[in-house]
Amino acid sequence: MRAARVLAALAATLLALPVLAGCVGDDAAGDPWDGQRPDALTLATGGSTGIYHAYGTALAHVLEERYDLPVEVDQSGGSVENLESLDAGTAQVAFSAADAARDAVAGEGEFTEPLDVRALARVYDDFLHLVVPAGSDIRSIDDLRGKRVSLGAPQSGTALIAHRLLAAADVPAGDLTDARLGLDDSIDALRAGDVDAFFWSGGLRTPGLTALADDQPVRLVPLGDLVEEVRSRYGSGYRHGIVPEGMYGSSKVVETLAVPNFLMVRADMPDAEARTLVSTLFDARGQIATQVPSAANLDRVRAIFTDPVELHPGALQYYRDTKD
Repeated sequence: MRAARVLAALAATLLALPVLAGCVGDDAAGDPWDGQRPDALTLATGGSTGIYHAYGTALAHVLEERYDLPVEVDQSGGSVENLESLDAGTAQVAFSAADAARDAVAGEGEFTEPLDVRALARVYDDFLHLVVPAGSDIRSIDDLRGKRVSLGAPQSGTALIAHRLLAAADVPAGDLTDARLGLDDSIDALRAGDVDAFFWSGGLRTPGLTALADDQPVRLVPLGDLVEEVRSRYGSGYRHGIVPEGMYGSSKVVETLAVPNFLMVRADMPDAEARTLVSTLFDARGQIATQVPSAANLDRVRAIFTDPVELHPGALQYYRDTKD
């Protein structure tokens, strides 16, 4: 009898082994990182009062909350610096305006050689702001001649587009005094009267500009009449955009130039890692949008349009797997 009980117990154990093995296999198959979860990530954003930083901070919180993954959110001068950080390996994920990303993969403009980077998604569009005090006599980009203006921080997407706008308007950058400030410092300088105007390329609504408009009346200078010239010179990635009435206290719609933003990574990022980042970006869209309204614009149909920057294969896999 005792031998029979031992044999029965052994048989039960042997029968259970495939089940246990199956459980282990299911857990492994259910790992979104597919065994390629990084130890940590660094996410390159922008200035503390801009949307890159707010979006990156919200995304980092989701990654830490869901996967216990440490994420460092780096402030930076903007797109060009972010792309160089990717190339150097000091950041693994970065925000960039599409025009800077295009220059990076082509090895043009600020980039002396092509960078081996890829896009995860087109996330939202930036709108060009030319901000002046409400009582300013600056009514067009031509009126910037002889003025103290911040064209944006060095190595920023704002500076890249601002110089292209000046060129399209036949206004030499040498005809004005460029303070070369990022958003935070530009806002402080306008408040103090140290600059007459500043450029900013960012989503709607940019927190720093909202705070500025709450403190003092400001106005946006229309730039819409330059869009076609910018497109003809620098590519079709630029489009017409509008800043709605009421934004930053505006009493009317302001026509301007818009450019997409991409979430970028290195080409050598493991496919499963890239796919998980994109999946998380979409799964947490509503959660992120409660803090960053621009995140609500993330859309599967438009997200894949990152030409001429290639989508990372892991991102492409996500879009194919979730195609309706």
